[in-house]
Amino acid sequence: MLIVSELRQRFPLNKLLKLSKLSRSTYYYHCRERQDKYEIEKQEIEKIYNENSGRYGYRRILVVLRQNGYIINHKTVQKLMKSMGLYGKRRKNKYKSYKGEVGKIAPNILNRGFDADKPYSKLVTDVTEFAVCDDKVYLSPIMDLHNNEIVSYSISQSPNFEQTREMLKGLFEKLPKTAKPILHSDQGWQYQMREYQRQLKEHNITQSMSRKGNCLDNSVMENFFGRLKVEMFYGEKFQTVDEFVHCLEEYIKYWNNDRISLTLKGMSPMQYRTHTQIN
Repeated sequence: MLIVSELRQRFPLNKLLKLSKLSRSTYYYHCRERQDKYEIEKQEIEKIYNENSGRYGYRRILVVLRQNGYIINHKTVQKLMKSMGLYGKRRKNKYKSYKGEVGKIAPNILNRGFDADKPYSKLVTDVTEFAVCDDKVYLSPIMDLHNNEIVSYSISQSPNFEQTREMLKGLFEKLPKTAKPILHSDQGWQYQMREYQRQLKEHNITQSMSRKGNCLDNSVMENFFGRLKVEMFYGEKFQTVDEFVHCLEEYIKYWNNDRISLTLKGMSPMQYRTHTQIN
């Protein structure tokens, strides 16, 4: 019976029934019996989906299901989620900080080499904007490409250099003394400033910049911003800027500690860091 169902997409049903010596009525009876076959899986899918506030699509839910011992393929998870009306959130567009050449442009040393075999060897940064309660809020984070962890960030209602300085201060407090990382950004005005470049040099950090107008050179950070906005911003209603900032800070904690990534073997950034340190 199971074999007939699996082969039905590739061969005519009449031939399969004839070869298996099954009547059509018997086949459809068993199909109806199998309709609730995935009831437990559906309950687990809904639980995972709700626990992550609708942020997981079928790929991440598949990873969690398998981590929890379920034997199921991605097509089945996708079909079940569709039948349940569960869809992962999708992204929109971005804020740009480029204001032309106002200082020194660094070479593209990272050159899309987004893999990092150890912590604090390759870092990326950028700024993104949120429109909240008729005001603007700006997030300036630094991501470690070893595990996609946000190792430092600053939130401000003005995209000024003080925000950049605060972000760097958070990084310097965590940076191991022996580390000599690359810090990559776009050609935003703040990254061209002498003070920014001086602070990097003082801490043995090599500056790298994307080529002009080429967002793919910093695609990892672009992807983070896109996912962040889809999962905690678009479609949400915030009563105050303070409420939004709190939710943003909570999301960054969630990203670092709980949100699994397919590129990190189904682990969160902190889980992956621990895993690589042990192994």
